[in-house]
Amino acid sequence: MKVNWNTKYTTIAVYAFIVAVLSIVFYLIASEVSLFKIQVNKYLSIFQPIITGCIMAYLFNFILEFFEKWILSKLFSVDKNKKLIRIIGIILTYLVVALLFYLFLKFVLPQLISSIMGLVNDIPGYFTAITNKINEITSDFYIDEAYYDIILSKWNEFVEYIIGFATDLVPKLGNLTKTIISSIWNIVLGIIVSIYLLLDKERFKALSKKIVVSIFSEKNANRIMELVRRIDHIFGRFLSGKILDSTIIGILTFIVLKIVNMPYVLLVSFIVGITNIIPFFGPFIGAIPSFFIIFFVSPVKGFWFLVIILIIQQIDGNIIGPKILGDSLGISAFWILFSLLVAGKLFGLVGMVVGVPLFVFIYSIIKDVVEYRLDKKGLPRDTEEYY
Repeated sequence: MKVNWNTKYTTIAVYAFIVAVLSIVFYLIASEVSLFKIQVNKYLSIFQPIITGCIMAYLFNFILEFFEKWILSKLFSVDKNKKLIRIIGIILTYLVVALLFYLFLKFVLPQLISSIMGLVNDIPGYFTAITNKINEITSDFYIDEAYYDIILSKWNEFVEYIIGFATDLVPKLGNLTKTIISSIWNIVLGIIVSIYLLLDKERFKALSKKIVVSIFSEKNANRIMELVRRIDHIFGRFLSGKILDSTIIGILTFIVLKIVNMPYVLLVSFIVGITNIIPFFGPFIGAIPSFFIIFFVSPVKGFWFLVIILIIQQIDGNIIGPKILGDSLGISAFWILFSLLVAGKLFGLVGMVVGVPLFVFIYSIIKDVVEYRLDKKGLPRDTEEYY
C-alpha cells in the first residue's frame, strides 16, 4: 500500500520528535549532574593537551603577529621568505614566553611566596593588636552591652574567618603547585601542539572554512564565518589589550607603592595587576583584599593606599585603557555586572575573565536579530525611540 506523506505534518512530527529527545537528554543530565560532570571531565582530560595547545596558540599568536608585522616583514621580503619569517617568528615568540616565565620564577614567585608566608604568620598578631585598639576606643564611649556583644561577636567571626582562610592558603597553594607539576606532560604536549598550529595556522583556517562551506549553504556559511571573525575580534582585542593594560598597571602600582614605602609591595601589586584583567569591577576586587593586607600593618597606610589606587585607576580608565583597548565594550555597567556574576558563578575566576567578552558576543548576535526584525517591520532601531 502506498503511503501519501504530508510534508507539513511530517515536518511537525520530526520537530516534535527532536524536542522530545532533547527534553529526555536534558532531564537525564539534570537528574545526574554529578555523574555528567565526571563523564565530561573524563573526556576533557583526554583532549587536555589539544585544548591547552589551542589556548596557547591563540594567546601566543598576538606576539607572533607583532614580530611578523613590525619586525621581520621589514627585514625580509614577505613574498619570497614567508616560511622563513614564520619559523623565525615562532622561535622569537617562544623565546619571549620562556624569558617572561624565567623572570617570573626567578624574581617574582620567590618574593610572592615569602610575602604570603610572612602575612600568614603575622595575621594573628595584627588582629590581636587591632582588637586591643578597638577595646581601648570603645571603652572611652558608652555602648549598650547588647550592641557591644553583637559587635564583638561579628568581629570575632571575621577574625576566625580570616585566620582560617590564611591557614588554608598555604596548603591550597601547595595543592595548586602539585596540580601544575602533575600536568607538566600535558603542558609540554600543549606547547608542541601550539607550535604546529602556529606554524601552519593559515592552512587550518582554510580547512575550517572548507568544512563549513561544504556543510552549510553559502548564506549560512558566510554568516558563520562572519560570527567567527567577530568573536575572534572581540576576544582578541579584549584579552591582548587587558593583559597589556594589567601588566602596565601592576608595574605602575609596584613603582608607586615602592616609592611611598608600603608593606607587601610585590604581593599587593600582583593582586592589583591580576584582578585588573576583570573589566569594570576588577580594580575594586583587587583593592579590597590589598587594603586589608596593608591595613593590618598600618591603618594610615591602608587609607593612603586607597587614595593611590583611586588615582592609578583614574589614569588607567581615562588614559592608559582607552589608548590600548580603544572604544568601550559597548554594553552598560549592568550587563557587565550580570555577565561577571553568572560566568563567575559557573566557571570561577576564568569565567570572570572571559565572561564579559563572551556576553558581548552573544549580545551582538541578539542585537543583530532584533534590528533585522525591526527593519523588516519598518520600525526604528534606536532604543530612544521606544521611551
